[in-house]
Amino acid sequence: MSTSTDRTIRDRLGVTPDAAAWCTIGKIPEPPTEVQRAAGSGPLRPASMPPLGMLGVALGTPLLYIGKLLGLIGAAEEAVKRMLSTTGEQERHRAAQLDRKRRDAAVVELGLDKTFDGDWNGAAGRFLLQWYSHSSHHQRLVALAGNRILLAAPPQRVSIRRDALTQVVAEIPAGDAVLTDPLPEFENDRLLLRFKDGSWLTLTTEEWRSELHTYLARQQQPGEARVTEA
Repeated sequence: MSTSTDRTIRDRLGVTPDAAAWCTIGKIPEPPTEVQRAAGSGPLRPASMPPLGMLGVALGTPLLYIGKLLGLIGAAEEAVKRMLSTTGEQERHRAAQLDRKRRDAAVVELGLDKTFDGDWNGAAGRFLLQWYSHSSHHQRLVALAGNRILLAAPPQRVSIRRDALTQVVAEIPAGDAVLTDPLPEFENDRLLLRFKDGSWLTLTTEEWRSELHTYLARQQQPGEARVTEA
């Protein structure tokens, strides 16, 4: 995060986090009716994009197509460069492709393409049922502060001034859950929020190898990264 963003987030959270990153979750599956009712029948989807955001999308659509066209041109140029590159460069490119394929396969193998473990009676399932009751925004700033995991967001979905409107919407105390990087051997955008009963939910970071990934890598050995003692 930039210095200005750090300062804004610190002021909004009331603490200086050890690390933080904006995250999203996947689509929440439809829970059993009685389970959702018992949880208060809260929303299972984020709010629709606000009008200003929709206007921005409409204005940005032509630029999106231009960007795709430039991307195709860039890909073609890259392909030509690879054809003309040295053997060593070609080997590095093939290794990078293989690494991406292995990472994508690991995501599926570990179930990281799923929103959560599927148990609505588990701590992760119960937490998920309240996710958008806390805030209708589609993202959460996940922050590690000492031995706590803080989740922050604007109270409602916004398209601008996200950081300036952010406030803590949920807090997971020490011992209730741990945050891990499930794929420490790869550059990736997945984190696992694992509760002490073994249930879990997947977070997708806005950035690849986010500040949280870097922090967890510094704190623990690969495959054992965690922020609290369960």
